[in-house]
Amino acid sequence: MIKEVEEKVNYCLNCKVKPCSLKGCPLNNHIPDFIQALKKEEYFEAYKILSETTVLPGVCGRICPHEKQCQGSCVRGIKGEPVSIGELEAYTFDKVHELGYHLSDCYEKVEKKDKKVAVLGGGPAGLTCAAFLAKEGIQVTIYEKYDYLGGLLMFGIPNFRLPKEIVENTVKDILDLGIEVKYQQELGKDFTLKDIEKEYDAIFLSIGANCSSKMGVEGEDLKGVYGGNELLEYNLHPNYKGKKVIVTGGGNVAMDCARTINRLGAKEVTVVYRRAEEQMPAEKKEIQDAKTEGVKFAFQNNIVKILGNEKVEKVELIKTKLVQKEGESRLSPVNIENSNYQVDVAYIVMALGSKPQEYVKDLGLELNKWGNIQVDEEYKTSNPKVYAGGDLAGMKGTVAWAAKSGREAAKNILKNI
Repeated sequence: MIKEVEEKVNYCLNCKVKPCSLKGCPLNNHIPDFIQALKKEEYFEAYKILSETTVLPGVCGRICPHEKQCQGSCVRGIKGEPVSIGELEAYTFDKVHELGYHLSDCYEKVEKKDKKVAVLGGGPAGLTCAAFLAKEGIQVTIYEKYDYLGGLLMFGIPNFRLPKEIVENTVKDILDLGIEVKYQQELGKDFTLKDIEKEYDAIFLSIGANCSSKMGVEGEDLKGVYGGNELLEYNLHPNYKGKKVIVTGGGNVAMDCARTINRLGAKEVTVVYRRAEEQMPAEKKEIQDAKTEGVKFAFQNNIVKILGNEKVEKVELIKTKLVQKEGESRLSPVNIENSNYQVDVAYIVMALGSKPQEYVKDLGLELNKWGNIQVDEEYKTSNPKVYAGGDLAGMKGTVAWAAKSGREAAKNILKNI
């Protein structure tokens, strides 16, 4: 074990209360246990411990908001730096693959059962659900609209944060559990929910909610205005060279967009966020990395309208102040009257969150007020044969929360079919 990893492993106190696991980690990974196995250089044992609760350690170890999840609950973090849990999780995945171990080695072989489940969508929720069903002998078929699996993990997250090789290795491990995949099969286009209901004992919907939300401001339909989610997912970037770009939003998608566009040669990239820096939902590390790479920030600013003749030429911004509104726990941004100003800009990227695609309304399933599919505590929809998870069901927007919904849905499907 290299010295740097050894130091990080030994830094863990192996707490009895395990807040990192029980409070911080959405998946409740057995964090002190896998770190203790690493301490003994029992790499496969560490991986096996992780595989009890997750099939995405190589991914989550790299891109989870650790400071708000596991590391944010670490006892060590009270008086100093928390244990580098994410790095150790990613290290475990990389090390066992280097040694030739795979996910299938972690589970006992079971006979195939005569039960069949369809998983629609191969992102984090779908892959996790499929894996936890397949390891129990269920015949699982994933229906995927692209010719690859991974969803946003593959192209929605820049390579500098999540190398594609890690996603590919993760997907291969999961499929090796005996999962069938039907590629280039899109719900509502190539088949309907009713079509496959007849063939399967249960269906898990995990098609994501990757349509970027808009601001509802004048000029947002001009050429040169992009949705952050689509820009990353489809990788259809315009030529930014010598151009000024504004990214509006405060989450990790906004940071990913800003850093990607900056690396693609934009003259200037500015993140516009209507609240203060400390209110940004993005990880502090991602914000700092963006700053280090030259991305600018305009905090407590908001877009009023976008100006141009057919395409974006300028944007009108307004400054905001933060006030405490009755019934709200955090300070809210309010526009400061007569503080409007305009800046020249060639492109605007809206990274303000996402919503499900329009056809979700036609699936015959009950939706909540935000347009997500309504699920109960078992992740069951209004159709008792259909379950849903991930962004589509309005889960918290991190990979770990999506994966948890897939795992818990799998447990309930096993119980009910």
